[in-house]
Amino acid sequence: MPEDPIRRKLVIQYAPKLTACGVHLAKGGVRILDGVDLEVESGQFVAVIGPSGAGKSTLLSLLAGLESPDAGLVEKDGVPLVGPGAVAYMPQSDLLLPWRSVVANVSLGLEATGASKREAREKAMRALERFGLEEFARVSPWALSGGMRSRVALLRTALLGRDVLLLDEPFGALDALTRRELQEWLIGVRDELAATIVLVTHDVDEALLLADRVVVLSRRPARVALSLPVELERPRKMAVETTEEFAQLKGRLLEALGIVH
Repeated sequence: MPEDPIRRKLVIQYAPKLTACGVHLAKGGVRILDGVDLEVESGQFVAVIGPSGAGKSTLLSLLAGLESPDAGLVEKDGVPLVGPGAVAYMPQSDLLLPWRSVVANVSLGLEATGASKREAREKAMRALERFGLEEFARVSPWALSGGMRSRVALLRTALLGRDVLLLDEPFGALDALTRRELQEWLIGVRDELAATIVLVTHDVDEALLLADRVVVLSRRPARVALSLPVELERPRKMAVETTEEFAQLKGRLLEALGIVH
């Protein structure tokens, strides 16, 4: 049987290392980041949490090449990240186009990078089948629930085949039950994505449930207040949240956030 090109794009790929070294950034005279040092190892899933306004999304924009630091280095495997396109970036809004079907939205990134419409739609359809979304292929985005829209947006981002995925609070606008469903879904498909992943979230439980390591940013101007390895067994189950080990890790994160003392 011939190799599935979508699987080759999503799985059989090299995952690079990301480095932010001594990064400073100010906007409008306000210091946002103050010497942030961050390393994300090849294939690692890192979650970034911190107080509101601490610069989490700004840091993600730097890693995406959408902004440049005032000082310091942002690199992908030792090569400076300059300009968008080197990584896949999913912003807080799903940005689905209402006049395009689900399969057309998923294929949009491929079309934008030069694939023919037919090739992009074929790859998008196979990816939808792999991720259990094929029955929604011809549906318009307005007919989808918030959770389904987030799945489609995440799949569109992953289908670009980039070896780095940057996710900016992808489930932040969802209700609690839908959010849990999406967290469980992301756990299940993570191996299919096989990329270096950085997730910004304001949810401590979500960070521990999904990530290999959680980075806590201090209040603005932000520095790294804590880098906490999450050595919970994989594949993760939602029930891990009820364990003593999970509670201890959560306590350390809450302390670093200044929520408990």
